[in-house]
Amino acid sequence: MSQVTGVGPAAHRRRRCQVSQPQLQPLSPGDPVAEQPRRPSRRVTRRPVPVAMRLCVAVVYPVAGLVFRLQYRHAERIPPTGGVLLVANHVSVLDPLACARLVWDSGRVPHFLAKESVFRGLAGTILRAAGQIPVSRGTSAAGSSVHAAKAALDAGEVVVIYPEGSVTRDPDWWPMQARTGVARLALTTDAAVVPVAQWGPQRVHDYHTKRLHPRLRVPAQYLVGTPIDLSAQRARVRAGDPLSAQLLHEVTDLLMTTVRDQLGELRGERPPVEFSPRPVRRALPEEGS
Repeated sequence: MSQVTGVGPAAHRRRRCQVSQPQLQPLSPGDPVAEQPRRPSRRVTRRPVPVAMRLCVAVVYPVAGLVFRLQYRHAERIPPTGGVLLVANHVSVLDPLACARLVWDSGRVPHFLAKESVFRGLAGTILRAAGQIPVSRGTSAAGSSVHAAKAALDAGEVVVIYPEGSVTRDPDWWPMQARTGVARLALTTDAAVVPVAQWGPQRVHDYHTKRLHPRLRVPAQYLVGTPIDLSAQRARVRAGDPLSAQLLHEVTDLLMTTVRDQLGELRGERPPVEFSPRPVRRALPEEGS
């Protein structure tokens, strides 16, 4: 992404703080965002932060700043208050590091849906206490993660979800087919549904080759989209329409197509029309076989 430079003391101050602060896309004259009321203080919009979350921030915030040179575009589109479902593409196991900073720098507290395997030992205890949500796929407890995420959204929190379920297997890093849990959350809550495209963390950890490329200040770009209008679909559900597979797939495709198009804008490339298929889960052997 091209950098915007300027002249004069203000530009000099911006250059001096680039080492520690994410790069923000400046507002252009006449931008409607510039006409909006000033955002509340981030200390106010984050509300009381649990001790466990403060501990996570103390570790994640500086690490993310060392590993990534964060570049945000339209981070102000993340609402300062109320429930927010942040829908993002998944390019690396390191995505949550950078995305957590995006949310925190926007004045909100992030809550991630993550694989249950992460919630083990002392780290797992801290993550749970910090409000992070384990996902138990393929078990009877799988639905509990959706209920926990819904409760967080109803309580006015920010929940980050990677609908693909794991890092994309697309060889060119475009989003693959997503699971419908994101649609279920979007349709059964009043949360703002905000699409986020990210590009860059895969340069540090390449999931496809399982290789780590330790470097500092690797560019990581984030494009935050405008909240997606799901009022018509939500009205159908409130009117009694069932959460059918067709409706869930329709909404999931809408969300992920928006994220994919934003990723194309970030990369300066035309995205593919189709989503790559998810990897096929191996069937468990039957008893006695």
